[in-house]
Amino acid sequence: MERENMRSVRTAVVGCGMISDIYLKNCRDLFSILEVVGCCDIREDAAKQKAREYGIRSMTLEEIMEDTSIEVVINLTAPAAHYEVIRRLLQSGKHVYTEKVLALELDEAKELAALADKNHVYLGAAPDTFLGSALQTGRFILDSGMIGEPTGCLALLNRDNRVGAEFIPYIARMGGGIGFDVGIYYMTALLSLMGPVKEVSGFMDTREPMRTHRYPNRSGFGEPYQVECENLMAGALHFQDGAMGTVLFNSECIMNRYPELTIFGTQGILYLPDPDGFGGEVKVLRRGSREPAAIQQNHGFEENSRGLGAAEMAWALRKGRVPRAGKEMAVHSLEALHGIAESARTKRAYSMTTDFYRPKPLPQGYLRRSDFADFEADEEAALAVDGGGLEDEGKALAADDAGLTNETKTLSLGDNGSVAKEIRR
Repeated sequence: MERENMRSVRTAVVGCGMISDIYLKNCRDLFSILEVVGCCDIREDAAKQKAREYGIRSMTLEEIMEDTSIEVVINLTAPAAHYEVIRRLLQSGKHVYTEKVLALELDEAKELAALADKNHVYLGAAPDTFLGSALQTGRFILDSGMIGEPTGCLALLNRDNRVGAEFIPYIARMGGGIGFDVGIYYMTALLSLMGPVKEVSGFMDTREPMRTHRYPNRSGFGEPYQVECENLMAGALHFQDGAMGTVLFNSECIMNRYPELTIFGTQGILYLPDPDGFGGEVKVLRRGSREPAAIQQNHGFEENSRGLGAAEMAWALRKGRVPRAGKEMAVHSLEALHGIAESARTKRAYSMTTDFYRPKPLPQGYLRRSDFADFEADEEAALAVDGGGLEDEGKALAADDAGLTNETKTLSLGDNGSVAKEIRR
């Protein structure tokens, strides 16, 4: 049985755009549990190029769905395509891990989550940076009580998408806005650290939606284009445990290299780095201190580890447990953003309708560099040795989540779609 648990998970990648290289590289070099065997893209030439580069097979989506040896599919398509691509993959019986977000619309995300339950397959989603060394260190600090009881949080993000959209046109289109494309990292980080939210309110706007391409060396110079998404989003969060927080996502500024993610507690303040990355300095200011002190980190995955969530899900599949970067937190984070947008529209606070159990932290001590000179330790072992993916998996398996349907749902936790546990959601 243990040897079966160690068997790699045959995987395919859908979407061969800019983000695919780091996923394919990491799946090959960092995560032994993932065996990428194929890729596909709406642009056949892009899929063939990636297939040649990584020694895998160029496939169509239909071929991936029909290949019974492929268990997990990593979806890297544009957000506008997420719903349809994920829906088809889930219907074909594949476990799916997707780049953020699950879907553009909240109802679509909920539908995908229900479909995964119905078909007894996993559905996971980025951002997975909360599994990196910095945020896992932050989680350890919170759980240790070092800053006392968390009472508030602050997340500030500034970008210059007036310039950025000239080089990455996607960020001016639906789904590419500062809140849903980048703010989702901050929202997911806060939820992984502080748990679910019960109510949100806020404002959202698209400032100067009609613009003109202004770089002579870029295509379309002098031609008009439209910003189809939000470029300003501000919100207030009221967490279930009573803590409150503020978020500001602004792409009408400069490219600020010093974003802010801070958690305030009764005995101190926790300063975290940009959750768009996996590592970075973590500092704590405790009562009685004048300056914050850097905290030594004892978790792995400090470098760019895109695909970490997919690998953790694959280990969860083999070990028969709930994945950490699962669909429930992904739906909840998406709803929080949609709730801010709804509050901006209605001028009223928005009450959340979804819930989730906070993911269990990764075990410490699995570092890239160990105490033995330059010997590289196996960071991936942190994904394999731990037995559970939720903070209180027993409660999650036995209790009905507040605000969710009381129908008993099943979740595939074994190979070949076998059902090992029932979860009430």
